[in-house]
Amino acid sequence: MNVVAVVQARMASTRLPGKVLLKVIDRPMLSIQLERIRQARQIEKIVIATTDNSVDDQIEEFAYIENVAIYRGSENDVLHRFKRAAEQNGADIIVRLTADCPLIDPEIIDYIVSIFKQKSHGCNVVSNAVPRSYPAGLDVECFSRQALEIACAETTSLYDREHVTPYFYRDPNRFNLQSVICYKNLSAERWTLDEWNDYELIRKILEGLYVSNPFFRMKDIVDYLDLHPKLRDLNSCVQETPREIKDCVFGEKEK
Repeated sequence: MNVVAVVQARMASTRLPGKVLLKVIDRPMLSIQLERIRQARQIEKIVIATTDNSVDDQIEEFAYIENVAIYRGSENDVLHRFKRAAEQNGADIIVRLTADCPLIDPEIIDYIVSIFKQKSHGCNVVSNAVPRSYPAGLDVECFSRQALEIACAETTSLYDREHVTPYFYRDPNRFNLQSVICYKNLSAERWTLDEWNDYELIRKILEGLYVSNPFFRMKDIVDYLDLHPKLRDLNSCVQETPREIKDCVFGEKEK
């Protein structure tokens, strides 16, 4: 079973344009994220899925430099973009990641993929995104190629097609959807990159942890922020983009 991480990325962010290539510790954010994804033992290939808009030529050039596969498709129909990226790269199992999560934890990726592999083959989804218990910015959604193809063929909702996975959460029984719950509720933590205040927090975290330990994990970030609690104030005013689906009833597994 070929496990492919598909990283959703574009330059034309509404709130922070060009955020995925912003420099921090002298490297683009996306480069740091790719380094962390490569540490996940369960991932066999990484693909950046960007748009066919000319502004995203920069992301294609970046992918070549990083020696990472690239797929370019519709800006708004991201669901179809994922389907085609999966097809072109022979993915049996897709791990959906977004480029606004540079602090993604490879151990969480491995854990979620391992849960997925324990399930019977077919139409399956494993996620730590809904209900939220992990920090925003550590979202990992793992699903079968079959589930992706069903969603792409059936949903006509523009919201579903833009956000890729909501169709799964609406019918958790059909998609055999399983939620992974964090060992403690860290849903108040915000480590995702949407606005400049988010950038400042992520920059502080990387400057504080990366030099001494480039393989730092979620717990290291929590411990660092507990030692420097005022850092959390940097992006405390940022509002998370509302999710259409917040509460689903499906099987839960705790780590």
